[in-house]
Amino acid sequence: MAEPEQDIGEKPAGEDKQEGTNPHLPMDLSDNNKPSDTCLELVLKVRIQSPKENDFIEIELKRQELSYQNLLKVSCCELGINPEQVEKIRKLPNTLLRKDQDIRRLRDFQEVELILMKNGSSELTEYIPSLTERPCYNSKAAKMTY
Repeated sequence: MAEPEQDIGEKPAGEDKQEGTNPHLPMDLSDNNKPSDTCLELVLKVRIQSPKENDFIEIELKRQELSYQNLLKVSCCELGINPEQVEKIRKLPNTLLRKDQDIRRLRDFQEVELILMKNGSSELTEYIPSLTERPCYNSKAAKMTY
């Protein structure tokens, strides 16, 4: 059986949309389609600088309250540390955050690291064994001279 011919001026069903638009993309790209909570909160990945632990946690900050002090307060609360123990806040890989304007420039899911003071409490101070205390240390190899 032969298929019925279609008039050239006639468009197949479902193709009555504007020329040059992709039917698979949403037509309205306004901010109204975003979930309301993503506009109101900034989500950051935060961790404590540590040679043993490198996992991040996610924290949420209200965009209306973005400040250095608020980031410090929320991060410390979530990580269970005292804000007075924090020496610096670093945006990874290598940028120190110093003022409110730096915090307002952060984007969702950026990685932030808290650097603790060296003279903090003994439970928070990381103990890093010297080379001679590590089990893989080869004392004979260390004494060899070339």
